Amino acid sequence: MPGENEPKSLSNSENKKAVIMLSGGLDSITGLAYAKQQGYACYALSFDYGQRHNAELAAARNIARDYQVPEHKVIRLGLDSIGGSALTDEHIAVPKSPQQGIPVTYVPARNTIFLSFALGWAEVLDAHDVFIGVNAVDYSGYPDCRPAFIKAFQDMANLATKAGVEGHTISIHAPLITMSKAQIIARGLSLGVDYARTVSCYAADLQGRACGSCDACRLRQAGFLELGVPDPTRYQ
Repeated sequence: MPGENEPKSLSNSENKKAVIMLSGGLDSITGLAYAKQQGYACYALSFDYGQRHNAELAAARNIARDYQVPEHKVIRLGLDSIGGSALTDEHIAVPKSPQQGIPVTYVPARNTIFLSFALGWAEVLDAHDVFIGVNAVDYSGYPDCRPAFIKAFQDMANLATKAGVEGHTISIHAPLITMSKAQIIARGLSLGVDYARTVSCYAADLQGRACGSCDACRLRQAGFLELGVPDPTRYQ
């Protein structure tokens, strides 16, 4: 399955386009750098979905500009209208310590919704590849970050699209899914990624400075610490 490992073979077509999910965080910039290194024309896709802050989106815009992507779309969604997550409902606090089970920072069906938009845009672009920076090793236990989900979505994508039924297979790539956070950072550094440009924090301030204590911050800190390289994150 392309989502479990790096793509084994890539198209030799001159029209090698890919839709890249770009949140503005550590994983997504690594996925973008990887896809670009593989020779794809990278069409970046971000979402303003009613999250607590827009610091990550500002980072995504800067990253898209830095990488000179042919196009960067920011899709507005109203996931805050259904709530159910600390990231979209201001009445649910972002936890500052680890939680048992799936944490309240899980956004219901988020990656299913995001990938659906990416799939639609891929069809419009005549692109056969979608990259998403999900990780199932150093992560918060979200069900839509697992290899089984990526495989199921890819299977669905090729049943539910004109491209798929006409034999133009669409692949969902999750090249980071089996890597630790330290391994992801190491891969990104080898590709020249500047992680100071990224925002991962669930509760960043207006300047994009991280809280240092949420789950995303803890995982990010641990990755830099394990790798033994300086953490360029700006903290509050």
